[in-house]
Amino acid sequence: MKIVDEIKLDFDDILLVPARSLAASRKEVDLKRNFKFFHSPKEWHGLPVVAANMDTTGTFNMGYALAKHEAITCLHKHNNSDRTVEYFKHYNIESSVWASIGMNQEDLNSLYVVRDGIHSDPNICIDIANGYTDRFVEWCAKVRSEFPDSIIMAGNVCTPEMVQELVLHGGVDVVKIGIGPGSACTTRLKTGVGYPQLSAIIECSHAAHGLKSSEGRMGLVCADGGCRVPADVCKAFAANADFVMLGGMLAGTDECEGDWEYDISDDGKEIKTHMSFYGMSSEKAQDKYNGGMNSYVASEGRTKIIPYKGSADSVMSDIKGGLRSCCAYVGATCLKDLPKCAKAIKVNRTHFDKSI
Repeated sequence: MKIVDEIKLDFDDILLVPARSLAASRKEVDLKRNFKFFHSPKEWHGLPVVAANMDTTGTFNMGYALAKHEAITCLHKHNNSDRTVEYFKHYNIESSVWASIGMNQEDLNSLYVVRDGIHSDPNICIDIANGYTDRFVEWCAKVRSEFPDSIIMAGNVCTPEMVQELVLHGGVDVVKIGIGPGSACTTRLKTGVGYPQLSAIIECSHAAHGLKSSEGRMGLVCADGGCRVPADVCKAFAANADFVMLGGMLAGTDECEGDWEYDISDDGKEIKTHMSFYGMSSEKAQDKYNGGMNSYVASEGRTKIIPYKGSADSVMSDIKGGLRSCCAYVGATCLKDLPKCAKAIKVNRTHFDKSI
């Protein structure tokens, strides 16, 4: 075994350092981004926060709620395609709500239904646990050939070399970064494979941004997993993530679907108290969608009980408030400038809370 001596970092290993700021007020910080893409001719404008394509968080209601913040929701792939078409027709929020697929023809067929129903290429999230196979690169390239105008986000990977491969040969616009950091993921515990998320974002974003098309459009990355509090979202953007995907932080909100637990209020009404949140590689998800675990694989996801958090709007407002304060502290007047202004110090996990 080859050992890399350099220590890699996670969100808890650093703190951002305050600096003199030109921003007179937090409310003056601009959190919106404008993106052009390496392959897709589309442009995108908004808050680059993404609800994960898990069946609890990648819901139609989440899409509607996050669209008000000009953020993105990746619908989970088990949604009915005809219902997805009706949803897009009713709300007309295609730039904020993206379709998701795995790596089989049935998923691709559902995309054809959506495209034919809305008469345009939908934006697409291609999601598998291990993005390191040649077959995955070939699959992404096939989806690109079938949907040339779509913004395509795909992963997951955690190293620069595979980011370059997916952008250059897979036709991917935004590469999802993260192997094992998610709160409902047990890949690191079952396989010993992964990469500390902060370092993965820094190294992979550098590789993606170094790729330029003939028109000067560069590759982009989406940090996927490991954000438990607004501070982690701030650090992900400071590490040069273009988008940040959230699962556990949005779990437990009104817009989630799944197994809810209820209590009875004093006036006799049912009130939400907790929900079941699980990884899509967990035994529970495999039982639900694939008829159980295959004998040759282990469950790489866990089931957690998440307390009720209220609306997704309140979670998003908390995240946006944290981002504005972070930018103001480090001297950035907009989210785009946060990586340029951010300076971090290594710490001994002084603020690590094991209860999160």
